[in-house]
Amino acid sequence: MLTPEQLVAAQKANIETLYALTAKAFEGVEKLIDLNVNAAKAALSDSADRTQALLSVKDAQELLALQASLFQPLAEKTTAYSRHLYDIAASTGAEFNRAFESQIAEGQAQISALVDNAARNAPAGSETAVAVMKSAVTAANNAFESVQKAVKQASSVAEANFNAVANTAAKAAASSKSASAAAAARKR
Repeated sequence: MLTPEQLVAAQKANIETLYALTAKAFEGVEKLIDLNVNAAKAALSDSADRTQALLSVKDAQELLALQASLFQPLAEKTTAYSRHLYDIAASTGAEFNRAFESQIAEGQAQISALVDNAARNAPAGSETAVAVMKSAVTAANNAFESVQKAVKQASSVAEANFNAVANTAAKAAASSKSASAAAAARKR
């Protein structure tokens, strides 16, 4: 049985975990806000620069060349923004995952201790029931570990796919820029 001191200690640990996770959530939100503010500032500055460049265009070829030169940086900035956004989400999620895994490990240890204590204090002839209980706890622990491994693998696949899409987008932007520049050069 749990003593009142153990219950108070468990509650205190749970509250500390809750506060730590809340702080991590706010930290993630702060990073997201900073990212969006910086992106908005950069977009405003880029917009002003593009407007000035458009106002100074003298002919159609120069306009085509200007358009071609603007696409690549836009694609690169979009890719960088997406990467930062993914990094913020991944790091915040990892913090939550570590806390969750820690709580689960602690819970598993407490359940194992409870089962061991019950086994030591079980009446004679209850060995089969104790063995079934231990087997159920072991099976639950193994199932949880399998789920954790699957989630980690899925996260790795998602990250690899994100990186592949980002690289493909950057390459497409570069080839589009080259094609636009070549088309503009042919029209001259």
